[in-house]
Amino acid sequence: MRVATYNIHKGVLRDFFGLRRVARIHDLRARLHELDSDLIFLQEVQGENVRHQRQFEHWPSEPQDVFLAKAPSLKHTFETAYGRNASYLHGHHGNALLSRYPIVGQENRDVSDHALEKRGVLHCRVNMDGREVHCFVVHFGLFARSRDRQLDALLEWIQGAVDPSAPLIIAGDFNDWRNALSERLCRRIGVVEVFDACRPRGQAAQRAVYYMRDRLSELGVSPEAAIPGLPRTVRTARTFPALVPWFRMDRIYQRGFRVQSASVLKGLEWSRLSDHSPLVADLELIPGS
Repeated sequence: MRVATYNIHKGVLRDFFGLRRVARIHDLRARLHELDSDLIFLQEVQGENVRHQRQFEHWPSEPQDVFLAKAPSLKHTFETAYGRNASYLHGHHGNALLSRYPIVGQENRDVSDHALEKRGVLHCRVNMDGREVHCFVVHFGLFARSRDRQLDALLEWIQGAVDPSAPLIIAGDFNDWRNALSERLCRRIGVVEVFDACRPRGQAAQRAVYYMRDRLSELGVSPEAAIPGLPRTVRTARTFPALVPWFRMDRIYQRGFRVQSASVLKGLEWSRLSDHSPLVADLELIPGS
């Protein structure tokens, strides 16, 4: 199974000189279908925008999740779920899931931390050949304290609604450029980030540091205080800005799968579509998980 996550920036981006806004939604659709993904976690999806319909020629009349679910040949290839996060006079936007498998249930929750920044998490239950997989589409806030509280809300939701043995995928734009959330997320619910699974930090020195960290923790000693410069334990990918990705904003966490590969799609062509680079991972469902 192939999984992708992508912040599509509402299908509109400024041109190279930043002087005008250019609609990219048709190019986005073509490139998304070229990925041949089975599940696509999308953020900043426009459910409606009256201004864009007036401003841009050939702007889709239907919600973007429905438009993106159709191949350029107009064949409907995905089921869709949409969760509205932000509403305004001329429309609304939120998160969406595109799935080649049946979506058997969905719920969207508002996790906004303050009135100026509307954020949400979309939960979908997907029937994958008789197995139910829980998918959470995430878009966290720009402020560290907001992200901490939003992560707590997500963890509480998952621990209350998802069986600990159930297959689980959490993907989206975490805005966590300092990678401050990964370790807590992985430890609390047993997920693994796909890049950490594919390309673990295997150097001998780092393995020794991790060993010492674990032994100190068993003795009740703070490893951060005892070992200055302790490296992050979870490896994540650089996805922002798309032209020259540097910040680690987007993630795919999973439980109950084997990670076969993970990659960041970057370069000039992708940077013309959004300010984020998409992530793609190939997963194999572990029998009996």
